[in-house]
Amino acid sequence: MAYGFTSLEKRLKENVRNYHIKNLFQMNELQEYLKCIATTAGVNLLLTDRHGEKAVAIGDFADFHPDVVTEPGRKLRIEDRTVGHLYSVNRNERPDRKENAEELLDEVLIELAAHARTSYELIETSIYADELEEKLEKELYQAKHGVKTDALTGMMNKAYFTGRIQVIDRAEVIPVAAVCININDWKYANNHYGDDESDRLIQIVADLCVKESKPDYVIGRVDGDVFHIVIPMAEEEEAKSYCNQIQKRCSQYVDNRLAPSIAYGIVMKSNVEQTLTELLSEAEYEMFQNKFEVKNAPGYRERLEKKESK
Repeated sequence: MAYGFTSLEKRLKENVRNYHIKNLFQMNELQEYLKCIATTAGVNLLLTDRHGEKAVAIGDFADFHPDVVTEPGRKLRIEDRTVGHLYSVNRNERPDRKENAEELLDEVLIELAAHARTSYELIETSIYADELEEKLEKELYQAKHGVKTDALTGMMNKAYFTGRIQVIDRAEVIPVAAVCININDWKYANNHYGDDESDRLIQIVADLCVKESKPDYVIGRVDGDVFHIVIPMAEEEEAKSYCNQIQKRCSQYVDNRLAPSIAYGIVMKSNVEQTLTELLSEAEYEMFQNKFEVKNAPGYRERLEKKESK
């Protein structure tokens, strides 16, 4: 489940755009059903997906190329979104038979829409229930381990991290490196691969942040795809070397879907009057500068979208 939890009502309105005819029907049963309707009505029938790709053809449609924009046929819709188009070619010569066929096809479209809607709601409700169960498990995990740990990554959560850096401020430790790390294009992963994969992307980057750190580093997940790191008594260039190593490890990470990438910002605390909360806010600004450079580097988009570089 992604950190932005979506209500069932909202997902039912939005997620239908990810569904195809084959997700909503048993195709062999749909084929037989439309074959019976075609015989009864004396028509040839073609059902396409929303883009006009042929899903079921009863009769000869080899030379027929659906134009779903200008001639959409009968629209099969769920949640006010079109998921398919039903086309018919009448084989009847008698006008009364043609009229009866049209009435029958209108009823068939209603039946298909009702079936598709039921299938869609069952699938989405099942997924939603699984996500609620997962959310509960994470909340139970946090309750068991106190309020210190982020359930997804095992890092400090925002509240505990904030408490830790306030202790460092009060101890008047300097120098201290304040680091903000953000995952590049987390939203792309979520939109294209779903909640589980975008959660896995967060876990991958979090794991690299921890593995490249030293024992005295204070690391927290402070937002969905944002991590803050505080390095007490940081040596010169230590924070930059740490962040560059994470970027390098991200670029070397091999995965069929995901392309981990980070942007970072670093601000040094050299005055005991400064607070790490303020400096981490400045580091976030620096991070956006780095993000622009990283995302505009040659090959970045190709790697993100898993395309060959030209």
